[in-house]
Amino acid sequence: MSRIRVLIADDHSLVREGISALLRCYDDVEVVGEASDGKETVQKTLKLRPHVVLMDIVMPGLGGIEAAAEIKRQAPEVKVLILSQYDDQEYVRRVLKKGVSGYILKHALAEELIGAIRAVSRGGVYLYPTVASHVLENYLHTEESPDDPYEQLTDREKQVLKLLAEGLSHKEIAQALDISVKTVIAHQGHIMEKLNLTGRVELVKFAIRRKIIPLEDGPSG
Repeated sequence: MSRIRVLIADDHSLVREGISALLRCYDDVEVVGEASDGKETVQKTLKLRPHVVLMDIVMPGLGGIEAAAEIKRQAPEVKVLILSQYDDQEYVRRVLKKGVSGYILKHALAEELIGAIRAVSRGGVYLYPTVASHVLENYLHTEESPDDPYEQLTDREKQVLKLLAEGLSHKEIAQALDISVKTVIAHQGHIMEKLNLTGRVELVKFAIRRKIIPLEDGPSG
């Protein structure tokens, strides 16, 4: 029986090593490589052609969402399984739009992770239970307008918007995304213009209304 070839993408080496050690316990899975950012993930995917890419969302440079979109464009046969600490509706909605095959949380049990990998490798879709409930809630209670200004934002702008709404400074966002402070400020300007917002407070209110961040995660004061 051929084994499921897996590429692990996460910017934390301890996380990659832990997952790799875990997956080695299963005879039907083979870890063929690791990557620490989105650009490297795309490059190694095209070189190694894994069956499944196990991908974090927040990585320096090219983020996981952007990397997933690029992988699906250049290697559509490769399945992308998101492994993230975030279970909010916005992240889930965005990655599903990019054609990923699954979304599982980092606090999942080992058997849940291997089950997700097996499911997506067979062409199925796997959603962690809390993630699935968010998807269903979004489907039942929201209706996306085709001229929604939020959809004019690029994936990077949406990522910056979320971090701004969470209260991070320009410097902290630059470090998190491995970009310059000048680039962060430019993204913020584009966000404000596209969403017709006039300040950080309006930006936070917008993020809460769209459930990009939960109410309790908004900056204090």
